[in-house]
Amino acid sequence: MNKKIVALALLIVAGFVSCNQFMKPKPTEENSAAPVIKALPQDPSLQVYFNQSQTSSYTEPYRQVTRSGHDLEQLMVYSINSARESVDVAVQELRLPRIAQALAHRHRSGVKVRLIIENLYNRPVALSPSQVRALPKRERDRYAELVSLADTDKDGSLSDAEISSGDALAIVREAGIPMIDDTADGSKGSGLMHHKFIVIDGKTLIVTSANFTTSDIHGDFKSAESRGNPNNLLKMQSPELAKVFSEEFSQMWGDGPGGKPDSKFGVKKAIRPLASGARSAIARVSVGGATVAVQFSPATAKTPWQQTPNGLIDRTLANSSKSVNLALFVFSAQQLADTLQAQSRTGVAIKALVDSSFVYRPYSEAMDMMGASLLEGCKLEVENRPWSQPLATVGMPKLPVGDRLHHKFGVVDGATVITGSHNWSEAANRANDETLLVVESATVGAHFEQEFDRLYQGAILGLPQRIKQKMDSRKSECK
Repeated sequence: MNKKIVALALLIVAGFVSCNQFMKPKPTEENSAAPVIKALPQDPSLQVYFNQSQTSSYTEPYRQVTRSGHDLEQLMVYSINSARESVDVAVQELRLPRIAQALAHRHRSGVKVRLIIENLYNRPVALSPSQVRALPKRERDRYAELVSLADTDKDGSLSDAEISSGDALAIVREAGIPMIDDTADGSKGSGLMHHKFIVIDGKTLIVTSANFTTSDIHGDFKSAESRGNPNNLLKMQSPELAKVFSEEFSQMWGDGPGGKPDSKFGVKKAIRPLASGARSAIARVSVGGATVAVQFSPATAKTPWQQTPNGLIDRTLANSSKSVNLALFVFSAQQLADTLQAQSRTGVAIKALVDSSFVYRPYSEAMDMMGASLLEGCKLEVENRPWSQPLATVGMPKLPVGDRLHHKFGVVDGATVITGSHNWSEAANRANDETLLVVESATVGAHFEQEFDRLYQGAILGLPQRIKQKMDSRKSECK
């Protein structure tokens, strides 16, 4: 695309950040971060990482900020570079050039590389000004972040060289890597192709809650304080478990680019024989010292709820006897909240953190747990059930400016972890392509408990005064 057109597009998103925001930050305590907590032991076959962990530090490659956390991007690059036969990637959004470059390098070395992404994010960096203006506000911000990432010399325009080296999808296409999105089945797309996994050589598996973006891993360019949406990553060595994910990938892939429209996304996917050989929606595999159960979304409308991924979450929560700690982007599945209430009444200690953009919504189960309800159009959420014994241990974490709580995990009795890409909602359960893992391991549980404790320190618990005032105001208006 003509350099002047791209420059105009950049002007449209001007004001996104100040002109000096991309300069190397001034030295601060965060910029000289060192581990402040001793790292916990890892299971060699199932390793756990967090991008805001206090047990490690790294220098972010784009803003040159030295900060606490594991470099999830580098972990994935290292794993991709180890591939000798194949790399299959299914991720909602790929925007990090180092991951794209690693995939391109492996492809050119003769490794079989395939990529599936969500159709909403299958767009190039070089949009015209009118195309940028047509984007919703949130997508304009995302696009501005993408342009800023590619604009390495910060001159306000993108050269062909910058696009070729900074636009991840341009790198993938230029390398000739086969790629499809969720319109390959002949539809306009599934609910969301929301997976975030990589299968390497049929034996190494990466499952993460993070999209491959600056926002989800390193931090937003528009906020100097941002350190990336809190996310987790599991790296597992298991041919049996990798096979389960390869079967999921193969269903979505079909014939690949240009083939027959036999790709299957969403509810078109079939229940299939999994690792055990039985026709079941759930596979259970031993990985090192852990047992890993995996189930993929979505479930059809005819599938009984207890057999869906949310049903697996429900059964896991119902088995709690001591504690349940939740760190969730969104929590809107009523039946899961009902089970938690029943467990709370038996004496199970429950703590929950939900992202600030969802925690006080009328449909948020966090509101139920706090014994509150918020009218929307003078109506209550369907099946609204505020707890008669509210919890004072529910709220939202305090995060750096620009960051969102993107985790989707729960820890039961300190030794069972629910995680993956699956948000605790009916959209994830019935519409999206998602991964749900239930990991039984005290070693893995300790890592997630440590991350929860970090988020819980200083969290805003209970109902803020502004929410109470909003509740009173709406009740008054609706009389």
